[in-house]
This record gives sequence, structure tokens and C-alpha cells, in this order.
Amino acid sequence: MTGLASPPLHKAAPAAGTTPGTSQGPPRPRRTALLPTTALVLGAVYCLLPVAWVLVAATKSGADLFSTFTFLPGDGFTDNLADLGAYRDGIYWRWMGNSLLYAGLGAVLSTIVSALAGYGLAVYRFRGRETFFNVMLAGVLMPPVILAIPQYLLMAEADMTDTYASVLLPLILSPYGVYLGRVYAEAAVPMELVEAGRMDGAGEWRIFLRIAAPMMSPGLVTIFLFQFVAIWNNFLLPFIMLGDDEKFPMTVGLFTLLKQGAGQPALYTLVITGALLAIVPLIALFLLIQRFWSLDLLSGAVKS
Repeated sequence: MTGLASPPLHKAAPAAGTTPGTSQGPPRPRRTALLPTTALVLGAVYCLLPVAWVLVAATKSGADLFSTFTFLPGDGFTDNLADLGAYRDGIYWRWMGNSLLYAGLGAVLSTIVSALAGYGLAVYRFRGRETFFNVMLAGVLMPPVILAIPQYLLMAEADMTDTYASVLLPLILSPYGVYLGRVYAEAAVPMELVEAGRMDGAGEWRIFLRIAAPMMSPGLVTIFLFQFVAIWNNFLLPFIMLGDDEKFPMTVGLFTLLKQGAGQPALYTLVITGALLAIVPLIALFLLIQRFWSLDLLSGAVKS
């Protein structure tokens, strides 16, 4: 005796607005995380509020700086800019040029040293490599104030104080830059390509310049940006090393103006205007490097 086949069961079509195979309705709107958003907004306000104050204060004359509402703009920006350029025959622009020299040349040299050292530590195997790297990396934990006095004493022994080299030389070796260089070299340069270049008869310098350096370019751009900003904002080292105000970077020059402002309040507007102009090169550099940064990251992703 055979059983009767049961008729197939027909499933009802899912209701409108639901996902087939699930009993859920339309997706609920995501709730905004109030606590993280509030923290980010407060952090942004905290960081941008001094910039906004400098931007507004640079438009005020000396008389309006302390007598009007803090965030009420004035109409004296052009006069402040003219007074800043005329102060001591335009020494501010000399300070700006010195800062560009220290930060630009120092960042380029530091990037080259970091790339070479990082590549060497990542590719070559030699006795004491990790010990050397760990000792050098300990320099990241050293506050600059601890190293400034020994650096000054070394430069004084070499009779190089109060020179451009006394500011540039201590900034060339960056432990953090070497660390980033090694990390990028290990992640971006496959040893197979290095070995293939050696088998084809290429020398070590040619392998580094033609193979490793282009693949490390996103990391080198990052190192250059970090070093440029660090040297541009550096105050302690040039303050200790230099005595001639013609060689001052902008940070030390504005500090001397600020000290003189205690006896001449009219100089406060020059300090504020100079501080505002000091931000412009950093913004321009970041926007320029961000473009090449994105292109390098995209090309690296395509190559890999």
C-alpha cells in the first residue's frame, strides 16, 4: 500500500519592505552615538578656538585688541601686516626664510637618513641589529629638553654654535623617522624583489633607488611631513644654539617680540599677525602633500 503524496506547501510572499528569508521589517535608522560625537565636537572646538582667536585678533589694531569683544573682528589687518613687514627692515620675513630653510632642508635630510637606515634594518641581517634598533628607538622616549643641553655642549666643543649647522645637524637623525622607515620597508618591499634584483646583477644602491624607494614613497612622504612640522614648530634647540637674531627661526623671533611687548604693547599685534602667517605654510604644505600622499597610496595599492 502506497502513501498518498502530500501536496507541496506554498510559502507566502514576503511582505512589502521586508527582506526575503527574514521576518524583519525595514532597517531601523542608525542611532547617533551621542557620547563619541559630543567628545569629537568638544575636541574640535578646543583645537580650533585658539586658531579662531588668532584669526580675529590679527584684524584688530593695538587700541582695539584689549578694548573690544574677543571675537569681534576689526579692520586693521592690512595695517598690522604693513607694520610687521616694516619692523626692523622686514626681519620677520628673514625669520620666515630661516624657518623654511631649517624645516625644509632638515626634513629632506632626515627623510633620506630615515629611509636608508630603515631599509638597512629591514633588509640586512647582521649581529646586534635588534639591539642597535632598540637602543636607537629609546631616543623616542627622550624629551627634547634632556637632549638640548648635551647637543649644545657638543656643538660648543666643535665651535659650531650660533650657526645654521648647529640647528640643522641635531635634527637630521630622527629615531621615530627611522622606526617608520623600517616599518614601511618591511611592509612594502618584498624580499623576493630584492633577491631578484641581486640575481639580475643590480647593486645594492641601484636596488634601493629603483625598487625600494618608490615602494616606500608613501611612508617617506609621511616622515617628511612629520619632520617638517616638528622642525617648523621647534623652539628650544634654536633658542639655545643661536645668539644672532638674524639666524632665528620664526618661533624664536616671535618669542623675542613677545618679550618686548611687555614694554611696548603695540608689538602684541605684530606677534599675533606673525603667528597667523606662520600657520599658512603648514596648511599649504599639508594640502600639497596630501595630494601626492593619496596618489602614492593608490599607486602602491595597484602595484601590490
